[in-house]
Amino acid sequence: MTTTISNSYLTAQIKHIGAELCSLKDNSNKEYIWNGNPAFWGKHSPVLFPIVGTLKDNSYQYNNIQYQMSRHGFAREMEFELIDRQENSATYSLVVSPKTKEKYPFDFDLHLVYTLENKSLKIEYKVFNNGETKMPFSIGAHPAFDLPGNFENYSLAFEKEEPLKYYILEDGLISNTTNELTLDKNELHLNYELFANDALVFKNIASKSITILEKSKPFLKVSYSDFPDLGIWTPTNAPFICIEPWFGYSDTIDKFGNLFEKEGIQILEANAAFHSVFSIEIL
Repeated sequence: MTTTISNSYLTAQIKHIGAELCSLKDNSNKEYIWNGNPAFWGKHSPVLFPIVGTLKDNSYQYNNIQYQMSRHGFAREMEFELIDRQENSATYSLVVSPKTKEKYPFDFDLHLVYTLENKSLKIEYKVFNNGETKMPFSIGAHPAFDLPGNFENYSLAFEKEEPLKYYILEDGLISNTTNELTLDKNELHLNYELFANDALVFKNIASKSITILEKSKPFLKVSYSDFPDLGIWTPTNAPFICIEPWFGYSDTIDKFGNLFEKEGIQILEANAAFHSVFSIEIL
């Protein structure tokens, strides 16, 4: 099941499974979100919760109990409830259940709010800790943007000119090895070799927006001022790019097991709430 929202400029569709954005079109019917062809990657824009990335051995410990949780957590595979819908907005909720407690023993409520404002789609994450203990979590976005034609016609313009150090992944975990991107001023020219070793992972990145250009012409901007971390990814020969604002990332190769000590984790106090926003703007 999907819900459609629209305004004078844009139309968006969101699946109830995962509360996942699956389409964003302008008035000319141009599609900006990847179509989910499983030959490359069968997703569009999953929400990553309550972890981002991979846990060592897909497991962690809490109160002397070992829990299993697969890459990027469980929210992207679960059905959300549509709790509010306006012409230009939709709000979804995923609440704690016996099924979630098998993997994550915390009393949470996760809301995703999609709102169209002029030529932008604003996406809000709201996490509520309804329990009496502190709650560790990560949350992140994974939108895939359609890039038809020659992949090397495209580039990414970073908001700031900065040394772009990224962390090398080893079996999906953050290694101690880093590399640095070479930019043309603040622009990264895309090629598949950049992603030969999986995603590019940036911790505490200074740039808080990235613009996608085709043949030097900007057409889409992702802004994520709330988010400290970022992933950029595509599989080889796939006609899309993922720009992924994150709170947190995979386990590091030498520190894992205790979710409260996980690098990049957020700790939400009892009966407290977390809120963050990012946006996708059509230029």
